[in-house]
Amino acid sequence: MDRKLSREEARKRIAELREQIAYHEKKYYVDNDPQISDYEFDQLMAELRRLEEAYPEFITPDSPTQRVGEKPVEGFPTVEHRRSMLSLDNCYDVEELKEFDERIHKLLPGEKIEYVCELKIDGLSISITYIDGRYHQAVTRGDGFRGDDVTAQVKTIRSLPLTIPAKGEVEVRGEVYLSYEAFRKINQEREKNGELLFANPRNAAAGSIRLLDPKEVARRNLDLYLYYIFVNGEEFPSQWENLQQLKKFGFKTNPHNRLCRSLDEVIDYYREWTEKRDKLEYDVDGVVVKVNSTRQRELLGSTAKSPRWAIAFKFPARQATTRIKDIIIQVGRTGALTPVAILEPVQISGTTISRCTLHNEEELKRKDIRIGDFVLLERSGDVIPHVVSVMKERRTGQEKPVIWPKHCPVCHSAIYKEEGEAISRCINPSCPARIRESILHFASRRAMNIEGLGEALVDQLLNAGLVKQIPDLYSLKYEDLIRLERMGPKSAQNLLSQIEDSKSRELWRLIFALGIRHVGEKMAQALARKFRDLDRLAVASEEELMEIEDVGPKVARSIVFFFKQPENKKMLARLKAAGLNFKEKEEKAGPKPLEGLTFVLTGTLSSMTRDQAKEIIEKLGGSVGSSVSRKTDYLVVGEDPGSKLDKARELGVKTLNEQEFLKLIGKA
Repeated sequence: MDRKLSREEARKRIAELREQIAYHEKKYYVDNDPQISDYEFDQLMAELRRLEEAYPEFITPDSPTQRVGEKPVEGFPTVEHRRSMLSLDNCYDVEELKEFDERIHKLLPGEKIEYVCELKIDGLSISITYIDGRYHQAVTRGDGFRGDDVTAQVKTIRSLPLTIPAKGEVEVRGEVYLSYEAFRKINQEREKNGELLFANPRNAAAGSIRLLDPKEVARRNLDLYLYYIFVNGEEFPSQWENLQQLKKFGFKTNPHNRLCRSLDEVIDYYREWTEKRDKLEYDVDGVVVKVNSTRQRELLGSTAKSPRWAIAFKFPARQATTRIKDIIIQVGRTGALTPVAILEPVQISGTTISRCTLHNEEELKRKDIRIGDFVLLERSGDVIPHVVSVMKERRTGQEKPVIWPKHCPVCHSAIYKEEGEAISRCINPSCPARIRESILHFASRRAMNIEGLGEALVDQLLNAGLVKQIPDLYSLKYEDLIRLERMGPKSAQNLLSQIEDSKSRELWRLIFALGIRHVGEKMAQALARKFRDLDRLAVASEEELMEIEDVGPKVARSIVFFFKQPENKKMLARLKAAGLNFKEKEEKAGPKPLEGLTFVLTGTLSSMTRDQAKEIIEKLGGSVGSSVSRKTDYLVVGEDPGSKLDKARELGVKTLNEQEFLKLIGKA
């Protein structure tokens, strides 16, 4: 605060802060409906702590600063912890971390300090006890001194061993969490059932572990990482040895933990994971920095709330509060109408966010999002920002609900919504908005791969009237292009060469480029293999289409509908007249050494792009998956691999480095 408060002002401000914090704690921990970001909540707590330190006469036992975590929920027996489960102090920049390091050295003069760095998983803290090698009890952190007995619920976590090779009492501590994939599945099911969606994986993990029926918990696919162990009440000589012992007993520890010999190594670790956090399959919100030596930790001790020997170095905020200035309706290449929020710009994870998709009309209504609303915005694993919740308590009455259009906002044609779908669509295939997105898709790398034909150039071509439909690309002339802004002779000639080269692309690329609803790359490849000629595909019946694996009635109807439209028939005739390849190229008979094998790619290959590697694997009879599973035969590992490598090691999937992969495909 800028000025010193009077005693009375401090008393009032402390009371106000406690009320705000209590409200937001309930919204977050009980209602699963956060109304402010984690960073804003931390700032409220920090201000309250500062005021209570300055005016200790106002500290009361029920102040939020006097308890560590949330209160135990009703419905579970309460259990006292044998040793308290304290929360960690937070820091948000390198200077604060240096201050923590200086305090450690001041309290331990002349001693060499090592740190263990662990990713701070955003989940639910848990204490698990084993008696004579058998799983005995699991208790949530609760308020740090007593928690909820969730023994039956935690037992359903499949990565947790039910027996360990140890006598006496063993207590382990860790974090229960949900992967992004499991989180998405839970919310999809809740949405289907008309239930309130969880705001984030942490809320979903906490809500799941508190389900009274263990069978329901098991369906949620919870997981956990362990980071502390006490054997008959004793720790090992260091945190690093604790982690090694956990692994020896068969517990799951995070593969990214690191022993750091200096503060500089800690900072390097933090910066590395600030960059790589989005490659993980679960949510992390920082790095936990712990003094390694158990002896030193005992000397440092703890305050009433947190250990002096550890700190949570938080990543830049992934959540932020902002205001919706406007909501516009965009039209995509399939005619889909998508509401997009125009936001007051806000920084999340170092990126300025000023726009955010609101998905569809039903999502807009379900969340009751209005122009002028304050919202909690989050940028998660897939890095696409989305609205977590609306802060309805901050409404002034001036907010305006969106009136959904009855006609396309671009071409004013009628719109329709297919039964059972949430998305409204413009029915006009010549709608300017649809044409722009269709051309961009047609020219994209995995479609016709027309290099240089990006958003800016497509906009120029449309504005100049040089292109009105996809086939117009094949009528472009050098003298037309050279007149465009920032288009030099070399660029014009390169673009024309790229367009000419695209005529001989494989049939599946053309099928994919057409933008038929429900037809992705793999489906386009299957259609090309089955019909071998675009003219044959264009007259195929639903019954013929459904002979192909993975083609159901919905996909078959969509394909037949596309080829029946008069505008699409004209487009195909013009593309054929322009000389595009309409037939599947005859494959040279030869060995298929990778037939029946499934590959997954991770990291960057120096000799080829991932797309090129994928094409080679498929030509040699193999298939390429997007995620590692027990059905994966090989993981091809390039530079800077992501979490897929950890998954492969966990499942025992064979890995190939780039040289081994090149040898396998006959390129080495």
